[in-house]
Amino acid sequence: MSGVYKRLLDARAGIVMYVEYEIGRSGPDVVDYSVVLVVEVDGRKETVRVYDGAHGENELHRYSRVSGKRAAEVFDRGTLGEGMRAAIEEIKGGYEEMIDGWRRA
Repeated sequence: MSGVYKRLLDARAGIVMYVEYEIGRSGPDVVDYSVVLVVEVDGRKETVRVYDGAHGENELHRYSRVSGKRAAEVFDRGTLGEGMRAAIEEIKGGYEEMIDGWRRA
């Protein structure tokens, strides 16, 4: 089973969080996910941060407005489900600071 949803964080600023996840067949565990912070700039959607479990670990990819995607870093040592929930909370609670950092980098 899988799921996808989008959460509008700030309509006027065009800030959106996209969440996509997959649940394993044998139980309720998350087996893969991505949580993406996107901001609209001059009519274009720009990726600011990506959290994912693509390699079986909870990884964070920071983006720079100038140089794009940076190398992954592990941000949570828990299960993929725990990491997904942590990523969602980090974005909800800190997206303004994340976007400021993206703009400065």
